[in-house]
Amino acid sequence: MHRFANPARFLRIANVILPWSAGLTVVLLVVGLAWSLFVSPPDYQQGESVRIMYVHVPSAWMGLFAYAVMAVASAVALIWKHPLADLSAKASAPVGAAFTFICLVTGSLWGKPMWGTYWVWDARLTSMLILLFLYLGYMALVNAFDDPGRGAKAAAILALVGVVNLPIIKFSVDWWNTLHQPASVIKMGGPAISAGMLIPLLIMGLAFKAFYVTILLVRVRTEIASAKVRAIRLTQVHG
Repeated sequence: MHRFANPARFLRIANVILPWSAGLTVVLLVVGLAWSLFVSPPDYQQGESVRIMYVHVPSAWMGLFAYAVMAVASAVALIWKHPLADLSAKASAPVGAAFTFICLVTGSLWGKPMWGTYWVWDARLTSMLILLFLYLGYMALVNAFDDPGRGAKAAAILALVGVVNLPIIKFSVDWWNTLHQPASVIKMGGPAISAGMLIPLLIMGLAFKAFYVTILLVRVRTEIASAKVRAIRLTQVHG
């Protein structure tokens, strides 16, 4: 793990991965959107409104995944003082917040024709809203102190405390009586949706994952450059 603590080594690896992840993002998004909008069949109950699923569900997956990455990076930063871990967590937060926001918005649009309302205080919806607040709280904390180290430490503790919300989101439809439908893809006995819907859904999930990797690498590179600029300015001031 500490092999990648050197920013120069990380940047070399990132420069190799970035063109591939960006290209993969474009290809998967084009294929996934075309398949989702024009090839996959409408649902026998939901009709054409089911196509919201192809953005809503991958966004939910990525909101959870990005927070898990942020929490792991925060733990690594607190325990092993890995110099790039804090930067990775900080870079992941806005991306995860964006995915979570998209999940909530598309879920509301999907809920109106299905439930007759844009929002209910359902266990799944409420826990996803809490996840968005955790992202916003992390971003506020990390920038709340003049000393970047203190801000990063406080935000890392919040990220680790907030991990308890992830299993609540995942299992809320099993633990409580909710309006939100239960899991249809990752479940015992295999997926409960047809292959014509499952394949484009998984393609969109991979597209969002490739997009996340691309944006994360770009943001970490930017954070490294910003840290270098701050170090130069401090040197000039003290010099």
